[in-house]
Amino acid sequence: MSSQSTTDPRPPRPLDGIVIADFSRVLAGPYATMLLADMGAEVIKVESPGGDDTRSWVPPVRPDGVSTYYAAINRNKKSIVLDFKDPDDLAVAHALSARADIVVENFKPGGLKRFDLDYDSVKERNETVIYCSISGFGSAEGATLPGYDLIVQAMSGLMSLTGDPDGPAYRAGISVFDVMAGLHSTIGILAALRYRSMTGKGQNIETSLLASAMSGLVNQTSAYVAGGVTPNRMGNAHPSLFPYEPLPTADNDLIVTAGNDGQFRKLVEVLGVPELADDERFARNADRTQRREELRPLLVERLKTQSAEHWFAKLNEVGVPNGPINTIAQGVQYAEKLGLAPIVQVGPTGQSVPGVRNPISFSGIEPRYDLAPPALGQDTDEIRSWLAATAAAAYGEK
Repeated sequence: MSSQSTTDPRPPRPLDGIVIADFSRVLAGPYATMLLADMGAEVIKVESPGGDDTRSWVPPVRPDGVSTYYAAINRNKKSIVLDFKDPDDLAVAHALSARADIVVENFKPGGLKRFDLDYDSVKERNETVIYCSISGFGSAEGATLPGYDLIVQAMSGLMSLTGDPDGPAYRAGISVFDVMAGLHSTIGILAALRYRSMTGKGQNIETSLLASAMSGLVNQTSAYVAGGVTPNRMGNAHPSLFPYEPLPTADNDLIVTAGNDGQFRKLVEVLGVPELADDERFARNADRTQRREELRPLLVERLKTQSAEHWFAKLNEVGVPNGPINTIAQGVQYAEKLGLAPIVQVGPTGQSVPGVRNPISFSGIEPRYDLAPPALGQDTDEIRSWLAATAAAAYGEK
């Protein structure tokens, strides 16, 4: 059933032959399984008769009416519709979990136990299975809590850091912890595959949005855990660096950063105020950070003499990190200008749809974009037939 034919002249992918039963929905799980599918895994997306929630998360939509949210995270998969309350459908789900190398699910912890699709039940049918459960708040005291990203952004502390110091808290512009949890799940699955190749043993993996948040907040959680400091909202300012924020120019704001003393010296030389690098008030990062309110107007005075585009070019010439605040469209266009080719065509020629490139580049491996995000249940008959043939072959071997 693999999307790569045995006569395919293209080089093999690292996960060719790996079958994933994807019982996940919405974002974290589907994002993880899509990344694995790009690397060759055969991902079978199991959906209820109502389909993945993101199918109805509109607008925006593609020209063919498909939700762009759903399309963003479901390429290279096949879709089967199964109603776990139907005995025949549940039997198919059991057969799929018995055949899969990997099972991914993001039901509430314990939610699949009544269908015998929890880890312990699946392991009885599939001793070496790698089973990854994704939740909002873990499987202990947080098991009953709903795991929406916005709630985790609030409860983790991220929203307390986002926004102006005297303004309301804001969420990030994307479901940042769903994405992090998907990435952490992918790392865990790949590590478990390696472990299984060494020991022959499967693995039960648990990730959660809150655990990903605790790790993903990096210096901010460390400030509290290691330094006893509770960080606060600072708008676009950085608690440990200056300059590291948008600063006004003659027309638009420009992100200007100086991550070390050498970069700061280059910055002020370009701005025409080289003496600031030797000023004892600003010579070291700790000094600049402490005296940011003194330094900011001195930098802004010079930046306002020219356009953002002018400074962008001049600062890049000497290696000072900086950049304009783009729209999403401008960001994609800039990635194209840099040769990152962010847009790919997904699906066979003549039927392909645009998508965003897998962010990982290898020297001798290319991610594939063979299958467009599937319509609800479009592969149900094919998958049922494949499972029946697989079961018959296994029975014949006994």
